[in-house]
Amino acid sequence: MTLPILTTERLILTPVALADFDDLMALWSDPVFTQVIAHRDPMSQEEVWFRLLRDIGHWQVLGFGNWALRQKTDGAYVGSVGVLDYRRGCTPPLDAPELGWGVGSAFQGQGLAREGLDAALAWADHSLKVPRTVCMINPDNAPSLKLAERTGFRPYAEGVYYERPVILLERFAKVVGG
Repeated sequence: MTLPILTTERLILTPVALADFDDLMALWSDPVFTQVIAHRDPMSQEEVWFRLLRDIGHWQVLGFGNWALRQKTDGAYVGSVGVLDYRRGCTPPLDAPELGWGVGSAFQGQGLAREGLDAALAWADHSLKVPRTVCMINPDNAPSLKLAERTGFRPYAEGVYYERPVILLERFAKVVGG
């Protein structure tokens, strides 16, 4: 299977690979990032390792998953974006492919998350041809809620994930190629 590599004006998106471990470790060790994204303390090395293996396996089994976002200019790791099926235990359950994204603190506010998310959504619309995608966002994460809205997501339910409130949003695919 050939895994998709996407490019944007400033980014290269490559499916998460073993070589991304140190960058993932740095991202998921940032307490500001982990609190906003996951309501949790930083991840341990073991947790990041399992996350990496999950993401690699996602591509192998399902043909989609998380991409590592890297700047074209210097290869710096920015964060990740992905089309996911994590079978999350949230209420209500997610019933379509999930979009997820996260950008490191040093890269926030530069439009890079939007650039990566736009590329992932275009790929999902064209390659997966699913009529709808969803995302789940912490209600306190105003930047992600704003980005979701700018990319076409609209709230459809309030939910609970690990006993914490989340907002569930949906986006209907854009018709590709007429």
